[in-house]
Amino acid sequence: MEELNRIGVGHLPGRLGIEFTAVGEHWVESRLQLQDWHLAPNGYLHAATVIALADTSCGYGCRRHLPEGSEGFTTVELKANFVGTARRGSISCRAEIVHAGRSTQVWDAVVSEESSARRLALFRCTQLILWPKP
Repeated sequence: MEELNRIGVGHLPGRLGIEFTAVGEHWVESRLQLQDWHLAPNGYLHAATVIALADTSCGYGCRRHLPEGSEGFTTVELKANFVGTARRGSISCRAEIVHAGRSTQVWDAVVSEESSARRLALFRCTQLILWPKP
């Protein structure tokens, strides 16, 4: 978990304030304390904030499950269904692996309001595994 928090420093996850709170065999959990700049001009949680938390969580989970010999990964598809919003407090994310192949991984995530566990978004992404060129 320390490594996951360390690698985001100086990059978008660290600048947004994403913090990893728990790591399991096939899942990761993270959180984000909301600041005014995480909100859209209408005062509600910006969709990009939710996407950043979910995609980062899935991506860091993917990183932990890369096949031996691979060089990394990149997100090739993502989808989010927004079912709620927030204005203050913190949001949390739990990302779980659905498919762990040699060429792709599929991850699902749920973003919730941390204090109430009320769901805010359902998220799925596909990661393309990158291999060295021959």
